[in-house]
Amino acid sequence: MVYIGHPSVALAIVGGDSWEITTGMGPHLSHLEDESLILQIKEGKHQAFVEIVNRHARRFYSIAYRLVFNKDEAEDIVQEAFLKLWDKPELWDQSRHVKFTTWFYKVVTNLCIDHNKKKKPLPLSDNLPIRDEQPQQDALLDHQQKQALLDNLIQELPERQQLAINLCFYEGLSNKEAAEVMGVKIKVLQSLIMRAKTALKEKVKRYLD
Repeated sequence: MVYIGHPSVALAIVGGDSWEITTGMGPHLSHLEDESLILQIKEGKHQAFVEIVNRHARRFYSIAYRLVFNKDEAEDIVQEAFLKLWDKPELWDQSRHVKFTTWFYKVVTNLCIDHNKKKKPLPLSDNLPIRDEQPQQDALLDHQQKQALLDNLIQELPERQQLAINLCFYEGLSNKEAAEVMGVKIKVLQSLIMRAKTALKEKVKRYLD
């Protein structure tokens, strides 16, 4: 839990399944666009910060979790990112015509990348119960087992391939948005995705063999 501002107007970012900010009564700002809320945050208006967190925290927790694969660490990263927004909202430059969410994805993913560089990579688990007596390969894995295997293999991909796959296939960003988050051209992003998919197919085949 993180408290922001003077105790009388404290904001508590609550992680986990709820992902919301609790605060006192204030104006409802749900009708405002993100960019308008950021302008209010620059003026130090707490309620605008409440709205931006409640509106977007879950999606940013989702990408953070998919990059660090640890619930507590993902929550800490998202909280750190929002604190950065509160402390230095001027970091988002509206004149660059970049959507707030695109810019904030970059903030969160950069924090995740820095975090992962500081910890040792986890080895692929040998405890995935993927084999049975069914003759067809598709019958070897149920949905959860497939996802567990895929998550492990995605973590083994090079950093940029892993990020491209997560942004486009798990977060549902368009190629253009994902390229903006990663700071690369669309053709580069498409190449990263193609190499990642090829690598994953080879890894799955080797693992099953």
